[in-house]
Amino acid sequence: MDGTVLVADDDRTIRTVLTQALTRAGCKVHATSSLMTLMRWVEEGKGDLVISDVMMPDGNGLEALPQISKLRPGLPVIVISAQNTIMTAIQAAEAEAYDYLPKPFDLPDLMKRSARALDIKRRAPARGAAAPPREAGEDLPLVGRTAAMQALYRLVARVMNTDLAVLVTGESGTGKSLIARAIHDFSDRRSQPFIVAQAADLQGVDGPASLAARARGGSLVFDEIGDHDEDTQARIVRMLDLMGENAPRIMATSQVDLSARMEAGSFRQDLFYRLGGVTLQVPALRERVDDIPLLADHFLARGERDSGSTRRLSPEARDLIRAYSWPGNVRQLENTLKRLLVTSGEPEIARAEVEAVLGSQPALEPLRGGGEGEKLSASVARHLRRYFDLHGGALPPPGVYARILREVEAPLIEIALDATAGNQARCADLLGINRNTLRKKITDLDIRVSRRRKLM
Repeated sequence: MDGTVLVADDDRTIRTVLTQALTRAGCKVHATSSLMTLMRWVEEGKGDLVISDVMMPDGNGLEALPQISKLRPGLPVIVISAQNTIMTAIQAAEAEAYDYLPKPFDLPDLMKRSARALDIKRRAPARGAAAPPREAGEDLPLVGRTAAMQALYRLVARVMNTDLAVLVTGESGTGKSLIARAIHDFSDRRSQPFIVAQAADLQGVDGPASLAARARGGSLVFDEIGDHDEDTQARIVRMLDLMGENAPRIMATSQVDLSARMEAGSFRQDLFYRLGGVTLQVPALRERVDDIPLLADHFLARGERDSGSTRRLSPEARDLIRAYSWPGNVRQLENTLKRLLVTSGEPEIARAEVEAVLGSQPALEPLRGGGEGEKLSASVARHLRRYFDLHGGALPPPGVYARILREVEAPLIEIALDATAGNQARCADLLGINRNTLRKKITDLDIRVSRRRKLM
């Protein structure tokens, strides 16, 4: 590997590690903690590759990408960032970064990507591996700043450029297919096909082989894998077993509990473990209430771009939308906003208009899991067994006790606060704990106590 690499990062340790590794590989390295210095080097014509952090003391590395591209067309830029969210990956791709890696990164992996970028730079001055620009209508409604969504974004960023199989689970309408598509679109495989497999594609003697050939080295997604019958499941297992080099990345989505199906004997155990390299759980919309206004604004802004008409929600309408349970999740919210954009005649959408649209829709989420008569302890036990099963025979990371208690404690306190209209004294009495204890838990669990509605 040869060439000159410009490294920009405000972390001295990272600059040192990259300088040593790239120098040993045969490269010349210029390293800096200043974005201004990096831009001066680029303008002077230095460097065959840039490796840059996002948050620098004197600027944002992502915002500098268009200027780098303008000054030096074809100069590849690898973005590294501690803000390892899916949105950072999307921004990097839209700014035509050659590649994106979240911190902490794997050094050998970064070296391979650097060698590939330098090779492409030598062979073709024009960028050869950038993602094709997305059409305006393809912007992904992966919007959310709640802890649940941020955790999901971080996990997506970590697995994006691995070869592990990915199982995306969640209720209908949560955006499982969007997650699968984002993993493909912002990975090394983005220039290869993205194929969603249907049951019909697996029929016939040549069906599985033809499907694998279509996907090539791209991504192959089995949508709602839990709906496939036993014969189709067996075909998928045989196809996965026969895949060799240049195999597509395997992903699957499911709105049903596959571990429960497996225990019931209706889903193959060998297929379950082949698909579950990494499991991404997409939360229901009612589990991330604070994201509802953000999503509503996103869909209204999209409607404004598409139709040219500006609409906004009145404060009362916004409260109602936030309070609704959204059993159909993000898809239902999107369709509701589309309908309001068409039917509302005024710039401000009133609460009465929202009530009219929601009046014909279910107000409560569907019952799931073991049924109406299932005890809480049985439901918890079922989910815990699934949690342990998903680790494929290995033990989960240490700290299970604290993680599980937090998962149970947070919704209990949130629902109790809702039931008492946010009155912390009444909530503490209801829970049977000291008020100071409740306050500490609200802070530790990052629970917002505002605009609560009384449920009981």
